[in-house]
Amino acid sequence: MRGVGEANFAPPARTGGELERECSWAGRIGEMLWWVIGGSAIGGGLRYLLSGLVALQFGEIFPWGTLLVNISGSFVIGFFATLTGPDGRVMAGPTARQFVMTGICGGYTTFSSFSLQTLNLARDEEWLYAGANIVGSVVLCLVAVWIGHIAAAAINQLKGT
Repeated sequence: MRGVGEANFAPPARTGGELERECSWAGRIGEMLWWVIGGSAIGGGLRYLLSGLVALQFGEIFPWGTLLVNISGSFVIGFFATLTGPDGRVMAGPTARQFVMTGICGGYTTFSSFSLQTLNLARDEEWLYAGANIVGSVVLCLVAVWIGHIAAAAINQLKGT
């Protein structure tokens, strides 16, 4: 018997079917997570390699490597999403789609996700939302990187250890 004010941290009783569904769901999420992590590692490595090669070839005055990565990542996510979508020619399960679109493309560039979302808004004729997504993403990301730069520069100027 619990005393006054004592918490009961025991989980509520579950039926066998409820527990089985919870474990199955957690297992699927856990497995999907590992696929996304693996895809992210591949995408990040590809981004590093490609942007570095482009910088070596064309210099770093303009971020050609980043631009190429953003454009090619947008192409890949648009192509794969359409090819493997409900009306697509290639059947791909949720794990494969998450591995490529969230993992590889997300690790390669988050710009690909932004581009796909904006395209979907435009295709749905949600012009205000598509425009707001474009302007908001560009402006807010530039402001955020500027604020981050200012904050880090201020920390860099601190004296001491």
